[in-house]
Amino acid sequence: MSHAPGTSAAAPATGARTSPADMAVLRWLVAATFIVILNETIMINAIPDLKEHFGVGNGAAQWLTTAFMLTMAVVIPVTGWFLQRVTTRQAFGLAMAVFCTGTLLAAVTPASMFWLLIVARVIQATGTAVMMPLLMTTLMNVVPETDRGRVMGNVTLAMSVAPALGPAVSGLILSTLSWRWMFGLVLPIAALIGLAGLRRLKNVGEPTAGSIDVVSVVLSAIGFGGLVYGLSLIGKDDAAVSPYLLIGGAAVVLALFVWRQVSLQRGGSPLLDLRTLTHPTYAKALVLMAFAFMGFLGSMLLIPLYLQDVRGLTPLQTGLLMMPGGLAMGLLGPTVGKAFDRVGGRPLVIPGSIGITIALGLFTQVGTSTPYALILGAHILLMISLACVFTPVFTLGLGAVPPQLYSHASSLLGTLQQVAGAMGAALSVAVLTARGESLAKGGASGTSAYVGGMQWAFALSAVLSVVVIVLAVLLPGRLPQTGGPVAPIGDDEIDDLLDDAEAVPAG
Repeated sequence: MSHAPGTSAAAPATGARTSPADMAVLRWLVAATFIVILNETIMINAIPDLKEHFGVGNGAAQWLTTAFMLTMAVVIPVTGWFLQRVTTRQAFGLAMAVFCTGTLLAAVTPASMFWLLIVARVIQATGTAVMMPLLMTTLMNVVPETDRGRVMGNVTLAMSVAPALGPAVSGLILSTLSWRWMFGLVLPIAALIGLAGLRRLKNVGEPTAGSIDVVSVVLSAIGFGGLVYGLSLIGKDDAAVSPYLLIGGAAVVLALFVWRQVSLQRGGSPLLDLRTLTHPTYAKALVLMAFAFMGFLGSMLLIPLYLQDVRGLTPLQTGLLMMPGGLAMGLLGPTVGKAFDRVGGRPLVIPGSIGITIALGLFTQVGTSTPYALILGAHILLMISLACVFTPVFTLGLGAVPPQLYSHASSLLGTLQQVAGAMGAALSVAVLTARGESLAKGGASGTSAYVGGMQWAFALSAVLSVVVIVLAVLLPGRLPQTGGPVAPIGDDEIDDLLDDAEAVPAG
């Protein structure tokens, strides 16, 4: 078997195919990741029912989403360190046990204890936060470079279909059953996957020893948590504290966190190794994914609002209208992965990034009577374009760092996705609100002002996607064929090389 996440063993041989044993490991990790991601989006349509059942307002109900995002932002940075210290089976077992505990607690929450449902969502998010970096780190360690596109494409299928199915599944459940069944149906499936996975899952190498830096954990939790929470408050008139004050304070704390990690890299064990950013391809991929997620998740927030608030569709109808795009993205994943292995990233990422901009540009034209066929077509184009971008960029970015940094690279990517998603949603809401209020003051009707604000919010996502096109052009088509990623030369190594050069006699 291959080495453990975080060790310095050689990467899989270039040109080889992934072994059946390693593929079996990935299948169970993909199945577990599918069910936890499905749970993340299955709550979208349940908020009205939960407000009525628990007798809470919009602000309290929103915490079911905010608490989940906050937990993900706080826990994911720790997973880079965590995955280097435990075996694959230990990480998998702990993540699924925590997730199942939170799911069970949510299913049995009494009507008088809404706070307990929030706690249950926090517990669920803790398990979810471990699964994604675990899957990506294991994939990078066991899959040879020439086979990564194909395997990453299959992983993308599960990661894309799950969030696409979430709203439709929840709409179907809520149309016939109680909200508790959203957790009651997920629990046995997650438990079976967890038990079966532990029986069949094999460890990918051995963990490494090391202590955790408590100061880094505290700075990370306050910095990333404060940033995501501050972003979630933008546009809310009843916020208890200024979101901009929170964001500013979080930025200061994150600066201290970065300083702490750089200091620990010289001789200690950083919580999040930022030497990943010294690899240009990874750094470009990271920024590209951040802007893509800002535009993507901002639009994913706006489309359901438009369909339900402006067009009057039910949650189930909204989920069904958005399902084809998500399914197209997921089903196209394996094809994109195989194409990446054959032709490289540029022929996929550049057209895909252009398609994203075109799709978001189409959404800027929505009105009170826009044909549903146009909305469906634009959404499918958006999802297909994202499929052409995400799989190659994931593969290029993570493959550009040395094996000992895989876990840190995937954790940093996961963390930035949470922050970018929160930022995209916050900016969309802020633009929607500001433009809508401006049009209302100018005499526009409530619906017209709302649609006008939505058009500007979609335009913001389209502008952000232009940055994705620029970065797509700058990304390489393939990684250098060196048998594995090459670490950058540090200042000390450069000094040693210069000293050696001066010691060589001239002539």
